Amino acid sequence: MFRSLSALFICLHLIAASSSAVWAQEAPKADLAKAEETKAGEAAPVPATPPDATTRPDDTVNPGHNAWMLTSSALVLFMTAPGLAMFYGGLVRKKNVLSVIMQCITLMGLMTVIWATYGYTLAFGGSDPYIGNMEYLFMNNVKSFWNDATNKPYTPPYMIGANPSGIPVITHMLFQGMFFIITPALICGAFAERMKFSTMVVFSILWGTIVYCPLCHWVWDGGILAYFVPGTNGNGISGGALDFAGGTVVHISSGISALLCAVVMGKRLGIGHDQMPPHNLTYTTLGAAMLWVGWFGFNAGSALASDGIAASAFMATHFSAAAGTLAWPAMEWLTRGKPTVLGAASGAVAGLVCITPAAGFVHPMPALAMGAIAGVVCFFACTTLKSKMGYDDSLDAFGVHGVGGTLGAVLTGVFATRAVWNIGEGAKLGLIEGGSVLTGQVVAVVITWIYSIVVTFILLKILDAVMGLRVSQEEESRGLDVTQHGEEGYIMI
Repeated sequence: MFRSLSALFICLHLIAASSSAVWAQEAPKADLAKAEETKAGEAAPVPATPPDATTRPDDTVNPGHNAWMLTSSALVLFMTAPGLAMFYGGLVRKKNVLSVIMQCITLMGLMTVIWATYGYTLAFGGSDPYIGNMEYLFMNNVKSFWNDATNKPYTPPYMIGANPSGIPVITHMLFQGMFFIITPALICGAFAERMKFSTMVVFSILWGTIVYCPLCHWVWDGGILAYFVPGTNGNGISGGALDFAGGTVVHISSGISALLCAVVMGKRLGIGHDQMPPHNLTYTTLGAAMLWVGWFGFNAGSALASDGIAASAFMATHFSAAAGTLAWPAMEWLTRGKPTVLGAASGAVAGLVCITPAAGFVHPMPALAMGAIAGVVCFFACTTLKSKMGYDDSLDAFGVHGVGGTLGAVLTGVFATRAVWNIGEGAKLGLIEGGSVLTGQVVAVVITWIYSIVVTFILLKILDAVMGLRVSQEEESRGLDVTQHGEEGYIMI
């Protein structure tokens, strides 16, 4: 046996030596040439261009940034379904679970078509301070085209000022389009179990066009709420507001509109005397966990690059969600004697909502504080405030998104620091570091509240007169799954 092993070792040694000899014949020349160039202070040879390079778009794409942004786009879409669909679906009664899921998946298709045809251009086209122009209508100036000058395809880059961002316009359009999908889906939580599906479709189209697109343009495309460097020309009222990932654009607008929907439509049948517990808290908890994961794309992706700001936003997002997860059930424990799974899931979402406008501007310890504050404040908003005001916000869209988004926007003006993102070119930001951005934050909150209330109220009244908002009492009693879609979520055979 020893002889066999020795023979095997000798064979392997000879093979290795032969391989080394072959490499020694090929490699040293290249290594010597490289060494000589290095000694002479010259750069190493650039690898030859791949044979198919002429078939690739001639653009300024940074592969790392673009890969992160495409991943973030997928994460944000994941938040609508299965994330929000499961979170909301578990909170309703079992006779309405499919109606909520149907709303979410329908909006994934519907809002995408609107965004592709005219939504993106209204939100990000041109430089008018109030609304976008037709620059990107039907994906013009977004899609790749043939460049006759270079005889190659060309993909337009997304520009930040006069500089390419490192991602193409296509990627920016896709990422922002996922926000356009989830925002009206958040509103569905307020009128769950009672709005006609047809009315929901028309309302979402009009609301996305008239409320979301202008707000998006005002905040993120140099409009009347956009932050600008002090001492320079800008359109932002009172210096504009900091909104890293959608505190005003997404959460305040949807939350306030949700409150209007709940008030205008009235309460569900049986509310106050019939038992209406969530039918599946397993769905809700898993949905909340999916939202938590997806939110990393939502917030960290809003850096539009895979850089240090994205990492900081990722960290702040996670920390705030963690603090909210503890704060809400802690309040339940103190006031009701027991912490609940629903409280932990709701607290996580509250923390995520609150940190959204601040994610790219605050340090980790303020992020923890914001999450904890959001857990406490949103708990009282969904219990005490809701009870005293007497509205029926079915799934607490206002209590979490409206209140949490408002709180986050204001606290951004307190905790934001130039040490995380020097967006003001040296100017101090938050109140704690001596900055004055809090004024712009408050102004943006007030304008967003007023605009969302007025436009949503008008839309609801028009739709109520034209096609009706609610299903009939008989349909509501039977459940929207059967009456609106002819299906059941659970069929026991």
